[in-house]
Amino acid sequence: RKSVKKGFDFTLMVAGESGLGKSTLVNSLFLTDLYKDRKLLNAEERITQTVEITKHTVDIEEKGVKLKLTIVDTPGFGDAVNNTECWKSVADYIDQQFEQYFRDESGLNRKNIQDNRVHCCLYFISPFGHGLRPLDVEFMKALHEKVNIVPILAKADTLTPTEVKKKKIKIREEIEQYGIKIYQFPDCDSDEDEEFKQQDLELKESIPFAVIGSNTVVEAKGKRVRGRLYPWGIVEVENSAHCDFVKLRNMLVRTHMQDLKDVTRETHYENYRAQCIQSMTRMVVKERNRNGTDFPIPVVSGVTDSETEKLIREKDEEVRQVDHETESHEHHDHGHEHEPEHNSEPLEPSDHHANPETHLHQMVDEAL
Repeated sequence: RKSVKKGFDFTLMVAGESGLGKSTLVNSLFLTDLYKDRKLLNAEERITQTVEITKHTVDIEEKGVKLKLTIVDTPGFGDAVNNTECWKSVADYIDQQFEQYFRDESGLNRKNIQDNRVHCCLYFISPFGHGLRPLDVEFMKALHEKVNIVPILAKADTLTPTEVKKKKIKIREEIEQYGIKIYQFPDCDSDEDEEFKQQDLELKESIPFAVIGSNTVVEAKGKRVRGRLYPWGIVEVENSAHCDFVKLRNMLVRTHMQDLKDVTRETHYENYRAQCIQSMTRMVVKERNRNGTDFPIPVVSGVTDSETEKLIREKDEEVRQVDHETESHEHHDHGHEHEPEHNSEPLEPSDHHANPETHLHQMVDEAL
C-alpha cells in the first residue's frame, strides 16, 4: 500500500534504427502521445545527425496507482553510413545515470534520491532480414552488462505466422551463439499454480516479442479496436493471436516491472559501484606510493564493499598522519627562514604537482 501511495518510477529506453515503429509502440503501450512536438528530419538532415538522447517524462495514473514513466529515445541510431561505435552515446548515457545515482548515494541528502537509472531497454530488430544484423549484435554486446535488454521483433504484421516463428527461433539461436545476455525472466516458484507457470513459459518462448503498434481505432466485426486497417483485413494490436503486444505490456507494467528494477539495482548498478570503488582505491594507494610509502594495491575481487571502504578509511587516517608530520616540519623550517614575498601568486588547488597534499585530501574525501 505504501508503494502504491508513493507511486512507482520506471525508466524505459527504446533503441533501434528509425522507421521500425519505436515511437508508435511507446504511445500504444502507455496510451499517451509523447512525440507530438517531434520534427521528422529529411534524408539530407539525417546525414549530419549524430546519435542523440532524448528524454520524455509522463505521469500516468490508473485505478489510483501513479507511475512516473521516463522514456529515453535514441534518434539517429543506425541511420548513418558509418555506424562505428554509434552505441557509445547510449552506453555513456546509462553510465552517467549510474554515476549520478552513485554521487547522490554518497552525498549528504540520501533520503530523496531521484532514480534515473535505465531499468529496461527495448531493442527493435528489423523484420526485413535474416535474423540479427552485425549492428544489432554489436549494440547488444556493448550494453548487455549495463542494462536489461528485451529484444523486440518490430512490425510483425509484415510477416506471416510461420515466418514470425522461424525468425524468433533464428534470433534466439544467434543471441545464444554470440554470448549476448538479454534479460532473463526469473523461474517460477514451485508453489505457483499451473496457470501462472503456463503464462511464464509462454512469456519465455515469446522472446523476441513480435509486436505491432497502432494509435488509431478501427471497427472490426461491429466493435471498435486499436489496430491497422489493410485492404485485405484488420490487424488487431491487442489480439494475442495477431501479435505479442499484450504479453509485452503485461510484462513491463504488471508482472516484471519490479524484477527489472531489482536486477538493475542488484546486478548492473552494483557492478558499476564496485568498479568505481576499485578505481578510487587504486588512485588513493597510487598517491600514497607517490608520497614514498609502499602500499600494495588491494585485490578487489573477493573483497566485499565494507572491507574496501574500511581500507579507504585506514588509508585516509595514514594520509592525515603524514600531512600532520609534514605541516609540523614545515612550521619548524619556517621559523628559520624569511617570510615569502607578498606578491607571489598562490597555487591553484587543482595544481596537484605543486601541492600533492591538497589534491590527495580532495581525492580521499571523494572516495569516502
